[in-house]
Amino acid sequence: MKRLLSGNEAFALGAWEAGVQYAAAYPGTPSTEILENFARYPGVKAEWASNEKVALDNAIGASFGGARTMAVMKHVGVNVAADSLMSVSYTGVKGGLVLISADDPGAFSSQNEQDNRQYARFGKFPCFDPADSEEARQFMGVALDVSEQFHTPVLMRSTTRLSHSKSAVEATVPGMREFQPLPPFEREAEITRVILPAIARMRHPVIERRLLDVQQWAETTAFERGINRVEWNDKALGIVTNGIAYQYAREVLPHASILKLGMSYPLPLQAIRDFAAQVETLIVLEELDPFIEDQLKAAGIPVAHGKDIFPLCGELTLANVRHGAVQAGLLQNPKSKIENEAVSSALIVPARPPALCPGCPHRAFFYALSRNKRKVVIPGDIGCYSMGVLAPFEAMDMLISMGAGIGMGHGFKQAGGQEGVVTIIGDSTFFHAGMAPLASAVYNKANIVVAILDNRITAMTGQQHNPGTGTTLQGEEGRHIDIAPLVKAMGVTYVEEVNAWDVNAMNKAIRAALKHEDGPAVLIVRGACVFTPHFHYQPRMEVDLEKCVACGSCFRVGCPAILKSEEIYPTNNKPKSSIDPLLCTGCTVCMQVCPTQAIAPVGEG
Repeated sequence: MKRLLSGNEAFALGAWEAGVQYAAAYPGTPSTEILENFARYPGVKAEWASNEKVALDNAIGASFGGARTMAVMKHVGVNVAADSLMSVSYTGVKGGLVLISADDPGAFSSQNEQDNRQYARFGKFPCFDPADSEEARQFMGVALDVSEQFHTPVLMRSTTRLSHSKSAVEATVPGMREFQPLPPFEREAEITRVILPAIARMRHPVIERRLLDVQQWAETTAFERGINRVEWNDKALGIVTNGIAYQYAREVLPHASILKLGMSYPLPLQAIRDFAAQVETLIVLEELDPFIEDQLKAAGIPVAHGKDIFPLCGELTLANVRHGAVQAGLLQNPKSKIENEAVSSALIVPARPPALCPGCPHRAFFYALSRNKRKVVIPGDIGCYSMGVLAPFEAMDMLISMGAGIGMGHGFKQAGGQEGVVTIIGDSTFFHAGMAPLASAVYNKANIVVAILDNRITAMTGQQHNPGTGTTLQGEEGRHIDIAPLVKAMGVTYVEEVNAWDVNAMNKAIRAALKHEDGPAVLIVRGACVFTPHFHYQPRMEVDLEKCVACGSCFRVGCPAILKSEEIYPTNNKPKSSIDPLLCTGCTVCMQVCPTQAIAPVGEG
C-alpha cells in the first residue's frame, strides 16, 4: 500500500517493520516527529530521555541485552552523546543499534550547520544517507542488519529537507505485536563491553579490521541491495552524490550518469574508481562539507568539480546547483529556468521574525529583566526563551548550547566579572544539561542568579514531556520531579518561586535575588505554556482609546496581539494601541504595564 509520508514518519515505520523494540530520544527539530510516530506502534517501548547521551546510553543497554534499538536526536545532540558513541564503537553491539542524526543544513532551527557524516569517519562506524522517504523506510532495516552483522553502531543521517518533506512510501499496515521481554542476559566469554584502557587497546585493531569489512560490504552487498547504485546515462559527465543532493543532481543534470551512495561511509572506493574511469568528467555533489570529495581526492580519484562550484554553506537548492553547473560549463544556460528563478528570488516576502506567543509565560520575566539589564550580564540557553535576545527585550548577552548558560555565568563571575549575572534556562533544558553546572556553581559558591523558566513542557520543539511534567511519551503517568526541592537538595540556599504573569513580583524577585551573596540564587518562574492543558485562558484584553496616550509601554512587552490602531494621539502624534481579539489570551501583562489603566478585560474598561 502506498502512503505519503515525511522522512521522519518513514524512519519510524522502517524501525517498527525491522523489529526495533526500544527507542529513546531527546526532542529537537528536525528529528522530533520520528519518536512521536514510533511511539504509536504496537509492541514497542519509546521514551523521551533527559538528554541525548542518556537516550543513547539507554539504547546501548537495550542492545547489549539483545534488542534491536534506536536513538534519535538532532545533529547538535550527537555532540552531547559523542562520549558514549565513540566508546560503543569500540565495544561493539549485540542487538542492532541505529543512531538517527537529523542534520540541519541552513541552520533553520539550530545553532550551527555541522555535517555529522564526519562523526562516522571519526568514530569508525557506517553512515547511511537516504534520499527520500521510501529509502528512509528501507534503509532502517538494512542498517540494523549491518549493525548486527558487523557488531557496530550505525549512523542514519537525515537532513531537514528529508525529515519534513513527503514522498510516496510502500507502507505496511501495522498489525498487532506484543512487547517481548528480553531473554536472560548473556555474559561474554571474552569481555569487550567494559571499556577499560586495556580492553580499548585490544579492541582498536578489531575496529580497524571491521571498518575494512564494512567497506567490502559497501563495494558488493550494498550494490546488490540497492543501497549504492549506478544510473548510467551520458558518460560525458559523471556525478557522485548522496542523500538529498541526489534529487538535485537528477533534476538539474538529468543527462548525467550518477553513482548514488546510500552509504556515505565507508566509501566503496573501488566502485567509485571504476565509475570515474568510464566518464569523461567526474564531479561530486553533496551538501555542506566536502566529505566525499576530499576522500576521493585523497584516494587519487580525479574530481573535476565539487565545492569550487557548489555551496559549502547552507542548504542546496535547485537554483544554486544549476548556477554552479552553468558556471562550470556542465549545463547550457537554460534561459527560461534561470529567468523563472530570478523572478522567484526577486519576490519580496514580508519578514516574519520569531516572537514569544501571545500569553507566553516568559513575557513578564523578560520585560522585568530588560528593565534591569544595564546592571547585569545575561547568559541564556536554548529554548523559546532564546528569543529574549530580540527586540523589544534585547535581554541576553551569551548563548552557546544546551545548559551552557549557567556555566558561562559562573565562569564570568568567578573570573572577576563586576556586574551581576542572571542566567536563563528552561525546565526541560535544566533536566537536560542544567543540573551539573548548577552543582558546580553551588560547590564553588558562584554568586549568580539562575532563572529557571518552568512552563511545564518542552515547548520549542512542539510540547514534548520531560521529567518535570511526569507524563511519558506513550501517555503513561511517570514520576514528576519538582525543581524547587531538587535545587534545595543540591545546596542552593536561596530559592524563590514566582508567578510568571506577575510583573511587579517578577521585578522585585530579580532585584532581591541579585542581592544574595551566598552562592547561586535560584528563581523558578512558574507558568504553563499556552499550548498545554495547564494554561488557563482568561477574558481577553481591550484598549480604551479615550485613556490611551500612545506611550508605547504595552509594545515593550513584545506581544503579537498588540497592534497600532488607526487613531493618533495628538500630543505626540503616535498611533494608539489596539488588541487583536483573535490572538489575545488574557494574560494581563499588558494591563499591568499600562501607566494610564487604558487596558482592561473586555467589558471592564
